[in-house]
Amino acid sequence: MLKTLNTDWKLILKDEFIQPYFKDLDVFVNNSYANNQCFPPKEQIFNAFNSCNLKDIKVVILGQDPYHNFNQANGLCFSVNNNEKLPPSLKNIFKELETDVNKPIPKQGNLQNWANQGVFLLNATLTVEAHKAGSHQNKGWETFTDQVIKTISTNSKNVVFLLWGSFAKKKTKLIDTSKHIIFTAPHPSPLSSYRGWFGSKHFSKTNEILIKNEKTAIDW
Repeated sequence: MLKTLNTDWKLILKDEFIQPYFKDLDVFVNNSYANNQCFPPKEQIFNAFNSCNLKDIKVVILGQDPYHNFNQANGLCFSVNNNEKLPPSLKNIFKELETDVNKPIPKQGNLQNWANQGVFLLNATLTVEAHKAGSHQNKGWETFTDQVIKTISTNSKNVVFLLWGSFAKKKTKLIDTSKHIIFTAPHPSPLSSYRGWFGSKHFSKTNEILIKNEKTAIDW
């Protein structure tokens, strides 16, 4: 599995990969991909990492699980491949983006351009079995991604963390709030988006913080 992870992150997280839980996770993931249809494609499991080195991270957005239908998941949270229908949460993200920064709603849902600019799009669980939401939860991914969040918190400064929904908000305890900025909001899913997601203005607020800290704003 680690063959697909870039060298920078391999060095930074090397102590994590020798932990017993990660060795068990590696076996589980390899067996799952060998015996079942799983997503994202194996070479994209670490796409968020390969798109954005630690030193380049300006923003972190946290998701929970990859999409579990064919041709959707590409290793970036909330993102889908080009030519795929926009999932409801992503559609609401784009609606808020339109009203917040006056950006027309994109026809494509691939967020690779965000990742290339320093937006770390991390799911708590990096793999899933086809059509079985949450099927790879509690296998070790959450332990690993919690450690990734701690690593970013420890080794970076002035990163903007966007925590959407109750699951993501629980990760606040992993972040040093004296060094970083956290914005929280309800999840952009249709079930909760009208309870404060719309009007949260996280995209413009993020760019204001980045500019204040002499970083390049994100072209959302």
